[in-house]
Amino acid sequence: MPGLDDIANEEENELLFIDEILTDDLLEKVTNIEKVLDSSISDEEKFDALTNFAKTDGGLVKDSVRKKVWPKLLGVDTSKIEPFRDHSSLVEHAEYEQVVLDVKRSLKRFPPSIPYEERLALQDQLTQLIMRVIIEYPHLRYYQGYHDVAVTILLVVGEDAAFQIMKVLSTNHLKDFMERTMEKTQYLLNHIYPLIKRRSPKLYEFLEKAELGTMFCLPWFLTWYGHDLKHYRDVVRLYDFFLASPPLMSLYLAAAIVLYRQQDILSVECDMAAIHSLLAQLPDEMPFDKLLSEASKLYSEYPPKSLEKEVEERFQLELEMRRPVSKRRAAARGGVGGRGRVSLWIVLMGVRRMAARQPVKTLLFTVSLAVGLFAYLRSETLDFMLQFYSIR
Repeated sequence: MPGLDDIANEEENELLFIDEILTDDLLEKVTNIEKVLDSSISDEEKFDALTNFAKTDGGLVKDSVRKKVWPKLLGVDTSKIEPFRDHSSLVEHAEYEQVVLDVKRSLKRFPPSIPYEERLALQDQLTQLIMRVIIEYPHLRYYQGYHDVAVTILLVVGEDAAFQIMKVLSTNHLKDFMERTMEKTQYLLNHIYPLIKRRSPKLYEFLEKAELGTMFCLPWFLTWYGHDLKHYRDVVRLYDFFLASPPLMSLYLAAAIVLYRQQDILSVECDMAAIHSLLAQLPDEMPFDKLLSEASKLYSEYPPKSLEKEVEERFQLELEMRRPVSKRRAAARGGVGGRGRVSLWIVLMGVRRMAARQPVKTLLFTVSLAVGLFAYLRSETLDFMLQFYSIR
């Protein structure tokens, strides 16, 4: 059986950095953004204008513009940044080895046009960036997938500004992923079904009948799609939008994507494995400006507060479904916990039910699912899955 590192290396997608030919409208937008940046309008007016630019078609267009605007969207003052000097403290941290392993897998996420040595130097910067945040906030826990967010921020704004931005994100947009368990994340994922139900009851019923669960969109949510998209231009376009939006907007985009792919979904067998296989791979070309507009509409019409009752009911049902088995596992192992174990539970329940009916398909699906998760969850997840199915 291949090791976790081998599988993760096989799954690391190469990010394509292709120079785009900008339309006249986008070039004019760049000019307008620069005018706002250089203007003497109030900070509030400037923030509102930059937020609008980030959300509307094309986003912030160019990385040279993003480097100036991203910090302003999060209230970061780049003029007050001081370089980090205490390098020796990083290697002593308990999370250091895991971070190094994940960063080593990220080589394909750097521009191929730069020399190999420079890419290695960027990896060192990425490791240092992540560790600085973890050390700064001892209550936060690194999760596998955090590095996908951090590498995008690093590439656009540079190491020192990236540290300030990641501090803000880690205590705001990403903070729920960085708790000691993944229960809050699992709770949040349940927003997707009420949203789908409001737009398409037919699709909702289909997904519920297939017992799909929410695991298919976990990597999207944890990495802001940074690990799953093929084109760098799409990743930074989404980051423009997310940095200018409330924390749950990436999940509203997930609902928009599922709704956009409704016909594809309804054309396959009403089966967890078939639907998961379809949704787990995002198409290379997607109309992201249209999808982001739909995500904004969903958020405006159905804000998180309006979904709380349904989300809580779904989550409590999940807790009830897993509680009896968790007690048995606790007795056998001296306690069941861990970030990966909690977040995997619901999909594993569905897979186990499917195993009795379609063992071959289940095996293929389980291998596919496991490979996709190895990049994000701790190694204890593998041990849990193997014990769960008694296949060691």
